[in-house]
Amino acid sequence: MKKNLLFAFAAFFLLFETHAQKTTKTENVILVTFDGLRWQELFRGADSLLVDDTGMIESSGSLLKDFWHADPIKRREMLFPFFWGTIAKQGQLYGNRAYGNLVDNANKMWFSYPGYNEFLTGKADDERIDSNDKFNNPNVTILEYLNLQPGYHGKVMAFGSWDVFPYIINEERSGVPVNAGFDLAEGGELTEAEKTINRLQTAIRGPWSGVRLDAFTHGYAMEALKKDKPKVLYISYGETDDWAHEGKYDHYLWAARQTDQYIREIWETIQSDPQYKDKTTLIVGVDHGRGITKTSWKNHGQSVPEGGHIWLMAIGPDTPASGEMKTKGQWHSSMVARTVYELLGLEYPDASAAPAIKEMIK
Repeated sequence: MKKNLLFAFAAFFLLFETHAQKTTKTENVILVTFDGLRWQELFRGADSLLVDDTGMIESSGSLLKDFWHADPIKRREMLFPFFWGTIAKQGQLYGNRAYGNLVDNANKMWFSYPGYNEFLTGKADDERIDSNDKFNNPNVTILEYLNLQPGYHGKVMAFGSWDVFPYIINEERSGVPVNAGFDLAEGGELTEAEKTINRLQTAIRGPWSGVRLDAFTHGYAMEALKKDKPKVLYISYGETDDWAHEGKYDHYLWAARQTDQYIREIWETIQSDPQYKDKTTLIVGVDHGRGITKTSWKNHGQSVPEGGHIWLMAIGPDTPASGEMKTKGQWHSSMVARTVYELLGLEYPDASAAPAIKEMIK
């Protein structure tokens, strides 16, 4: 048991040196992020402080049937049936602070662009990534690195609900195709589903100017997964954060459970496809946390002490089925990038190991 536990930490968060020869089974990686989903809902389910008649729900008691139980273990299963029914049995979940199992942002900004930069590049950059403005990321994401590797070029794709992702991933420099915001599916061989999603997205704009509804992001990503067979796929869902900022706890919970179902569909699709089955690791994370009071839960950032409290989970052929991790320790989302390289059996890149990238970003 001790050996297995140590392997669990090593295989997922890479607390050892990389191997010269690939020893892992992972050939494909799918990265998924929720925007601003709190660890409290993931590990405790609906928050008793917010599921009441304070005006943060449409009508008193309207959330109780779908989300409320006195037992927080049952509550979290009601909210995230796939996470607790599958990933908790076959994978690992990190970030339940009640056990001292801590996952935090390495960056100190605690909002989206810095959080996604950290998750995708493997490092915080508070000096340069200090706003959510649309500027091309000077840092190189793992998606960009992999897109230059033999066997991965042209097989890396990204989808996001937020229209800043083309800049975070630096689509122009990286060559990684990014469908985000209100982008439509393009190309001469669109599937009927892609054509339908294009029509619906054009007709249904949603309530936010820079963030589309997650159903469109998920629909495009699923079609790409089936049609284009990427080896590395990144998907970012955004509704949880936007509903939270509006103070609509009911919509926040519904979006969270819907995203759990989206991820279930991704996993079931993977497991039914010979290219992916038992060869793919799925890693799920979040860009930042949020507050814990009736007012601060709507917000995050440096003024919210809990804004950097996050979580991570993984499932795949190289991730032991350790479930909810209860061992005390400290992890950061910056560890994800190195983990992906280890899982794929690749040497983790740096400036000296990637001259081609270095030339591109001069």
